[in-house]
Amino acid sequence: MVLLPIPVRKRRLLFNSKPALMAFFSLGKKERFLTHDEAARIVESILAAEKKTSGEIRVFIESRCKYVRPVDRAAEIFWNLQMDHTEHRNGILVYVASLDHQAALWGDDGIHLKTGETFWQEEMGKLLHHFRGNAYADGIRLVIEDLGEVLHRYFPYEAKTDKNELPDDIVFGD
Repeated sequence: MVLLPIPVRKRRLLFNSKPALMAFFSLGKKERFLTHDEAARIVESILAAEKKTSGEIRVFIESRCKYVRPVDRAAEIFWNLQMDHTEHRNGILVYVASLDHQAALWGDDGIHLKTGETFWQEEMGKLLHHFRGNAYADGIRLVIEDLGEVLHRYFPYEAKTDKNELPDDIVFGD
């Protein structure tokens, strides 16, 4: 694994639940973090959100986030997926490490500078609220809808110039 340096100007919200928030996730053994139907509904949410904006939303789910903070891992994945190559720097990654009980949101400079830190904290709060009730897919979908709305506000869809710059599927790590 290659770790990329993180510029000081890249500040994003972090959720690291290992010691204090383990009860937010189900401790029972599950075969999959998401069912096929839940994953399909998340992709539908991404498609619906991106129809209203030039922004890009991706979801990355892996089981473990070893040796780094989740926000650092989210940044690494963001760059590995080349999400920083969007024209308006308006890509957003929703990152989840299911077995390590960690999550993070990473927004590129274009959107982060327009929303401010409070927006990201509120979205993480919504995500965690659903995760506490084991409604993982619902939490991810709600956050995607909210991200789509804020992207629409600052980066509305322009039919003549807009193109889908990144795939809309969920990326599953390890």
